[in-house]
Amino acid sequence: MAVITCIEDLKRIHKRRVPKMFYDYCESGSWTEQTFRENVTDFDKIRLRQRVAVDMSNRTTASTMAGRPVTMPVALAPVGLTGMQSADGEIKAARAAERFGVPFTLSTMSICSIEDVAENTKAPFWFQLYVMQDEEFVDNIIARAKKAGVSALVLTLDLQLLGQRHKDLKNGLSAPPKPTLRNIINLSTKWVWGLEMLGTRRRTFRNIVGHAKNVGNVSSLSSWTNEQFDPKLDWGKVAKLKEKWGGTFILKGILDVEDAKMAAQIGADAIIVSNHGGRQLDGALSSIRALPAIVAAVGGQTEVWLDSGIRSGQDVLKALALGAKGTMIGRAYIYGLGAMGQKGVETALEVIRKELDFTMALCGRRDVTTLDRDILLVPQDFEGRWQE
Repeated sequence: MAVITCIEDLKRIHKRRVPKMFYDYCESGSWTEQTFRENVTDFDKIRLRQRVAVDMSNRTTASTMAGRPVTMPVALAPVGLTGMQSADGEIKAARAAERFGVPFTLSTMSICSIEDVAENTKAPFWFQLYVMQDEEFVDNIIARAKKAGVSALVLTLDLQLLGQRHKDLKNGLSAPPKPTLRNIINLSTKWVWGLEMLGTRRRTFRNIVGHAKNVGNVSSLSSWTNEQFDPKLDWGKVAKLKEKWGGTFILKGILDVEDAKMAAQIGADAIIVSNHGGRQLDGALSSIRALPAIVAAVGGQTEVWLDSGIRSGQDVLKALALGAKGTMIGRAYIYGLGAMGQKGVETALEVIRKELDFTMALCGRRDVTTLDRDILLVPQDFEGRWQE
């Protein structure tokens, strides 16, 4: 049994166990992958202030996110194809989040359906919506989420057009994998993954197949999804979706102050500073660099969370200290899922919690809700000095 000390340990095991096309799907960005890389490396530019001779006892990482109590301000982000990283992956991740006491967010592009997750968990989960041109499908999936007891709708704003990810095109990404010679050779080396997949019936996009018009199989699904992301999504449509949902409403994909102001004006319960993990607009700012200005602009009106680039508890601490009320992790838990299933997700969460708790203590704080910029050393030009 490997000794897991950090998220990178899980990533190495994930790479060994999971077919190349699904590992690459997780570990890639769009175009040159500049933003994908800088999401991670920009965290390294921020230093921590060590404080000593302070009472470090009775520490707590407990907080709330959109009114929901959490054991630490970290939620599992929506990740498409999670059920291809490990059989029934969304169910495993949701169960891990439930046991740990943090929220799980199910993607529209999940392998397990809303109903699958609801039937196999007890805690309410969140659902992430991609707005499709098929309004009947959108209305129906919102109704399904309500029926399943979903407690928050997370609307993704930054995928009206699908960013090009070179690795996915070269790998011929599909769910389930296409039986090409290259794929068959790679799959033959991932026999544990394969045996687990043979044991489940959940191997395609079950939120869509059988629910969308004229989508009854994998071949029709591909053409449907390529045409369906709604390029006309605007703030008027966002407001209407908020009204349709009628509950906790979270907007994901904000990277600009003006957009953050619009999200707050609409009345979002939280906004997520995110660049889709570097998978959409390559060359955009990293999420952590964009965060401070957005917090300054709307932090008093709505909760601001950070997504994209978090690989450790120290990253979580830095985001919170820069003003985020919560954070979301995607790849960090997917590494754990691909490596060790539900146990791997729980391990990833515990690694992050332990790092967050330990670092917080050495910065002289005992309560995660009291973190602020005073514990950080931030470069003067961290947010960038750009020509007007």
